[in-house]
Amino acid sequence: MISTTSIAVLLLCSFLASIVSGAAGFGGSLLLLPVVTFCLGAEVAVPVLTIAQLIGNLARVSTGFKLIDWKSVGLFSLTPLPLAALGAFGFALFPKDLVTRLIGVALILLVLIKLFLKKDLPKGKGTLLVGGALTGGLSGLCGSGGPIGAAVFLSLDLAPVAYIASEAATATLMHVLKTVIYSKLTNLDLTALLIGLAMGLAMVAGTYVAKHFIKKMEKNKFQKYVAVLLCMVGVYMLVAGA
Repeated sequence: MISTTSIAVLLLCSFLASIVSGAAGFGGSLLLLPVVTFCLGAEVAVPVLTIAQLIGNLARVSTGFKLIDWKSVGLFSLTPLPLAALGAFGFALFPKDLVTRLIGVALILLVLIKLFLKKDLPKGKGTLLVGGALTGGLSGLCGSGGPIGAAVFLSLDLAPVAYIASEAATATLMHVLKTVIYSKLTNLDLTALLIGLAMGLAMVAGTYVAKHFIKKMEKNKFQKYVAVLLCMVGVYMLVAGA
């Protein structure tokens, strides 16, 4: 049974990770992956984080529901939903030390993509479909598609609120599907479900704090600090497998 201390650590880290994500523009869920893996084990880490992200994305959808670009959301969702399902099945079936190492590789690759993808992606159906496929596969297997989905929706030149809500809508669809699959194939019991819900609420609170108190922070420098930290954690998970 998970200890009270571990629950407190998870909630605090969820709150802090969402602040980091708000300041750096990425990294919140990726930072949480190794923490959840350490506290709960690799077998339920991704399912619990999926539930937490589901709550966070529902909050983002609610802030701009009327501005969502449903046409782009629908087109983008054609590829990530089946691949997210496939990735979720893979997560449930693969040995857990292998899953941990895959998460480590994903951390490193996603950070490198974020740092070196300086140009905007070309606008079009191909970008939505290919970007959706990559996002869905990584999300199902490792818990997060990282900055790929965000980069795809940035290419659409949407207004800020529409961009946030549209990207969150696609993420919500993926997380709902993954949660159903994880609940059937992993040891996702009521305790894990409640922890995921609590983490999600902590992330919503952290996002609110980030909006109001980190406006003066130098974003580019902070992004580099987060990227280095994520890469270090990724290397550790890749080598240790635990």
